[in-house]
Amino acid sequence: MEFPEKITIRSNTTIISPRYCETDQGGIVHHSVYPIYFEIGRTELLRENGLAYKKLEEAGFFMVIAELNLKYRFPAYYDEKLTLTTTCSKVTSAKIEHAYELKNEIGRLLTEGKSILACVDANGRPRRVPSFLEI
Repeated sequence: MEFPEKITIRSNTTIISPRYCETDQGGIVHHSVYPIYFEIGRTELLRENGLAYKKLEEAGFFMVIAELNLKYRFPAYYDEKLTLTTTCSKVTSAKIEHAYELKNEIGRLLTEGKSILACVDANGRPRRVPSFLEI
């Protein structure tokens, strides 16, 4: 499997429109949906670098959530156009850290977060992050 020598894009912006099933009766995005949005951001950041989680997994690299932090500032609403910025902020030999900012159409910061992914093998044992992902 061929991977790039080094990834070069550290930040990505993704547009998200909350679906009805992601909201409560008041049309507010449920708190449990934000980690899913963050995963979309990480996936799109990899994709922009010419990679896919599927290809990493086929090569024996699995990324699992080790830590997840969110700060809810204001609610997001059904069918609102949201902008998610995902930034790969730190990479160590075994972990990858991402930062997230979710804003509404007028640029108001609604939610921010951070995740730490641990790199493991197919059996769940820690393994080194692929060198091309290192900053």
